[in-house]
Amino acid sequence: MIYKRRQTKTISLGDVKIGGDHKVTIQSMCNSKTHDVKSTLSQIHEMTSAGCEIVRLAIPDMASANALKTIVKEVRIPIVADIHFDYLLAIESIKNGTNGLRLNPGNIGTKQQIKKIINYAKEYHVPIRIGVNSGSIAKHILKKYGVSAEGIVESALEHVKILEDNDFDQIKISVKASSVPLMIQSYRLLSQKVDYPLHLGVTESGTEFSGTIKSSIGIGTLLSEGIGDTIRVSLTDNPVKEILVAKNILKAVEHRKGLNIISCPTCGRTNIPLLELVKEVENKLLKFEDIDMTVAVMGCEVNGPGEAKEADFGIIGGKHEGLIFHKGKIVKKVHSDRLVDSLIEIINLNKKITMF
Repeated sequence: MIYKRRQTKTISLGDVKIGGDHKVTIQSMCNSKTHDVKSTLSQIHEMTSAGCEIVRLAIPDMASANALKTIVKEVRIPIVADIHFDYLLAIESIKNGTNGLRLNPGNIGTKQQIKKIINYAKEYHVPIRIGVNSGSIAKHILKKYGVSAEGIVESALEHVKILEDNDFDQIKISVKASSVPLMIQSYRLLSQKVDYPLHLGVTESGTEFSGTIKSSIGIGTLLSEGIGDTIRVSLTDNPVKEILVAKNILKAVEHRKGLNIISCPTCGRTNIPLLELVKEVENKLLKFEDIDMTVAVMGCEVNGPGEAKEADFGIIGGKHEGLIFHKGKIVKKVHSDRLVDSLIEIINLNKKITMF
């Protein structure tokens, strides 16, 4: 990591710790209708298998809140209930077993209603995430600051104060924006004002392509500065893709170890179908992504193994034959058709693991 991790207060979502020295966790959100228990459970199980560590569910009605009673008993990761406007949905979600709430107390009801939510949250040990983004700045603050980092942060801190005034401090905060520079500025400013754990994300980031780029820049920049305790990559796509992108962001900034596949860009020296080769290697190794190793796929002798000498294992492709290397040293020459299979054999031999 480039910067020392910012020290924050630790909160608990079920058995998962957020903040302090605990790992940066990966979150996502189901796009199923929560009251459809079967579909929601199916999606949560798929997300859990992909590496999701916390899942958020929309709770727009009492049927969804009641569905939590069944859902929480059938999953292995913490559930966060996403609540807007109706304080009774928050209370019912807590009673039905949610591990966390996402709400803004300033728009959830009267002071008395907010106090009821807080009392239940205290009794059931349920933390609350305050979530403000560039589109939900309070009107009086918007008039004062416009759409700005100062406005987003002040709006979030107003919600935080409501909880603090009721002696509640099991809080995490997000200040997302669809603009990456604004998102970065907002989190930097907030991190100077509070020691609560921060939930990072670029809101409304778009499709898999554009959303991956925006999220990688925004989330990756802040993590590299030591800011951030849990992350959600928001994509207009299958939530499983959010998790895969999040895992790779964490590995890129060295917050997680695991499989790291590197490959050179193609050029006129390349005499092999490099893109297809990389995809084949990735497909055969991805299910072992928790194994801590770097595997390089290089298109010619100029880039490999020289530029990839730090890789644990690698391929150097040639027109009819290629080379397998390990820790910068050539260990085998094989026909091009055998490159991937030979790579797997060498990894098995050295790692003493079974890939298939």
